[in-house]
Amino acid sequence: MSKSIQTTDPLLKRAASLTMGKALRKTYPLQEHEFIKARPSHFSSNAILEKSNMDRLSELIPIRYGRMLASPFTFLRGSAALMADDLSRTPNSGIYVQACGDCHLLNFGAFATPERKLVFDINDFDETLPAPWEWDIKRLAVSFAVAAQDNDFNNKDAKMVSKVCVQAYRENLRKYSKMSPLDVWYEQMDLTKFAKDAPDKKARLYREGIIKKAQGRVAEYLFPKITTEVDGKKRLIDQPPLIYHLNNKDIDGITAEALEDYRLSLPDDRRVLFDRYQLKDIAVKVVGIGSVGTRCFVGLFMTPDDEPLLLQIKEARPSVLEPYAGKSEYEKHGQRVVIGQRLTQSSSDIFLGWVRGRNGRDFFVRQLRDMKVSISFEEIMPLKLKRYAKFCGQALARSHAKSGNAAMISGYLGKSDVFDEAVSQFALQYAEQNSKDYQSLVDAVNSGNIKAIIESDLKPLA
Repeated sequence: MSKSIQTTDPLLKRAASLTMGKALRKTYPLQEHEFIKARPSHFSSNAILEKSNMDRLSELIPIRYGRMLASPFTFLRGSAALMADDLSRTPNSGIYVQACGDCHLLNFGAFATPERKLVFDINDFDETLPAPWEWDIKRLAVSFAVAAQDNDFNNKDAKMVSKVCVQAYRENLRKYSKMSPLDVWYEQMDLTKFAKDAPDKKARLYREGIIKKAQGRVAEYLFPKITTEVDGKKRLIDQPPLIYHLNNKDIDGITAEALEDYRLSLPDDRRVLFDRYQLKDIAVKVVGIGSVGTRCFVGLFMTPDDEPLLLQIKEARPSVLEPYAGKSEYEKHGQRVVIGQRLTQSSSDIFLGWVRGRNGRDFFVRQLRDMKVSISFEEIMPLKLKRYAKFCGQALARSHAKSGNAAMISGYLGKSDVFDEAVSQFALQYAEQNSKDYQSLVDAVNSGNIKAIIESDLKPLA
């Protein structure tokens, strides 16, 4: 790993930053980003996965593995810790940004700003941490290669999609490097504008469909689907093992303490809004793939007039990047997630906050499904994936420009496609490694060394 330029003078002129970035190419050639350094002897991908299960809810770990077994792509989604270890042995220029840390294509999507405008951006920050910018773009490029192969694209098309993503990142980063810091901060990828600017009618209708779907994913829409009435009180519906209530006599006291701690993390004006709601119920909810087994809750809040608010309270553990990029400056990992999200996202949830529980566990809080929607990758064609790759590359560039020195990174990347070609080659190589690691997990499950639960095999609810 190269010596880090973790902080640079924020008042450094663009020209000086560009020159410094360009000079870095001599020490860290762009072509070197193609290569994957060999893993240490006796390396075990399954051992890293098992280590990442430490302190998770043991009864949910088999569900995590079951979700990872669905395909090499779902394996990639659940193995951020494994790829972080591999990325730490790849070359980087030493320039740090506020990295996403788990930058794959399904951690991007549409969501609502506080002004109720739909934007496209990164939407998952569990692993966020200051780290080399290359780690994000490489994981993102790999995710496109793996998703393409999962959809039966040949290697040529898989590489092409990855390269389009990296090219979009490089070109948009140069554009953002020429904007004022304030303009970058205000920059948003407006979904309505994307729909209007669609290249053809089919694309426009598809994008309008995403907007319509997102607009329906609000608390008022989800509320009747996951709640019922018991003895005249609204309750979340148990759907074990994916949604269930804890059998803990101290749960009311623990929750009350946690909510007061969360409330204090909110700005004063948001506290006034939050105080208009009262907690009615809370339950465990299994989410994602890599997050399965961590403690995640959904809280049902109501106004006196029965208007609902659904909040997700999600455990924040140490970032998978910490062993390689250094510890967070924030003692509370919920605060790490929230500050990282606010620093990189174009607009954040008004209820975003953090809490440390009675037992010392950290959590962050946000609304549950506030117009949040991700793209579907079932039977996706190369053209659509290529267009999506451009959006993700642009969103990542905007994120890194907001938190880091865009001019320095742009100076390093230059105007040619040398970096694009190198990283797209890396993506294909890592996709092959990912397939081998996936097969290692399959073999471990088949041999009985690792237990997995496939959710389709679970008994339906009575």
